[in-house]
Amino acid sequence: MAVETNGTRPVPQGVDWVCVSPKSGSELVQRTGNELKLVFPQVGFEPDRFEALGFTHFILQPMDGPDRVRNTQVALEYCLEHPQWRLGIQMHKVLGIP
Repeated sequence: MAVETNGTRPVPQGVDWVCVSPKSGSELVQRTGNELKLVFPQVGFEPDRFEALGFTHFILQPMDGPDRVRNTQVALEYCLEHPQWRLGIQMHKVLGIP
C-alpha cells in the first residue's frame, strides 16, 4: 500500500511507500518516508529546511501559475546545484487537468 500525505499526521504502520508533500504554513509531523515532494519556490519554505529529514528521495516540483516556466527553470537550476534533489513535474498541471 502506498500513500501520499501532506505530513500533518503520522502515517499508520504497514504502509509500503510514503510520499510526503508538505504545505507551507502547516506543521510537518511525518518526517520520514520514501519521497519528499516540495513545491518550489516558496519563500520561507526552502529545500534546505528538509534535507536532513529521513527520506530516500527529495523532489522539487515547480510551482504552477503564471510563472510556471520560470519556476521550472529555477527548480531545474536548484537541482543541478544540489544533487540530493530531483526535478519532478506535476504532469496534470502541464496538461491543464485540474
